[in-house]
Amino acid sequence: MNQTAEQIIFSVDDYLVWEELQETKHEYVNGDIFAMGGARREHVNVSGNIFAFLKQHLHGTNCHPYVADMKVRVAELNAFYYPDVLVTCNKEDHLAEQFLSSPRLIIEVLSDSTEAYDRGKKFAAYRQIDSLTEYVLVNIKARTVECFRRTAENDWLLHIYANEDNCHFNSVDVAIELNTIFEDIVVEH
Repeated sequence: MNQTAEQIIFSVDDYLVWEELQETKHEYVNGDIFAMGGARREHVNVSGNIFAFLKQHLHGTNCHPYVADMKVRVAELNAFYYPDVLVTCNKEDHLAEQFLSSPRLIIEVLSDSTEAYDRGKKFAAYRQIDSLTEYVLVNIKARTVECFRRTAENDWLLHIYANEDNCHFNSVDVAIELNTIFEDIVVEH
């Protein structure tokens, strides 16, 4: 999360109206807004690779993927975030215009500037969404995929995909090759 964009406190309704008029994206947390920085090429490629794969493999189901510009509302925390990729299977979400409220899967592609936040406060916020059953962190440098899955006891179980051919998104019952996720990515050593 970057610097506070404005020092005034916004209501949810004010934020939603204001955000539609902005050229850049801003996340909202309990009245404060935060400007989002631009993403690097690798980040955009990985997000696009995952979205394209999910779009093709979820076609014809009641689950729909969204990429980067769709907000997720965490009502319990009075917050809105922009995940890199998300999937919702909720009928009401499919009719929503400004934000989704019931994601099943959220994927964040890590960067140096957001990794601590994505692992910490953002994941803590996302865990407040009852519909969320899987949170995925993609590490481009390490070429790993970390899948946090909600258990029946409401705990989160971690599975790290590193040296395997495929990773599995249990929440939408889809397996994706790591080579597909990291297609067109050259990591300098």
